[in-house]
Amino acid sequence: MKPEKWRDLSEEELQQKIRELTEEVFNLRFQLSMGVAKNPARVSIAKRDLARGKTVLREREQASRHNVNG
Repeated sequence: MKPEKWRDLSEEELQQKIRELTEEVFNLRFQLSMGVAKNPARVSIAKRDLARGKTVLREREQASRHNVNG
């Protein structure tokens, strides 16, 4: 998912998506270790999406903290 779409999500949707991706990365890594992964490239894609989601969440935290202190 592109960063613009991440920024369009509400706070709840963003946190839900991050939880889902965290679980997906865990499951994919487990499948890789067991040798049953159907699409090993999906791990890096999921990790990248997870990082994007966490980045957008962090941006929002920084912006709200800045607005409160500013």
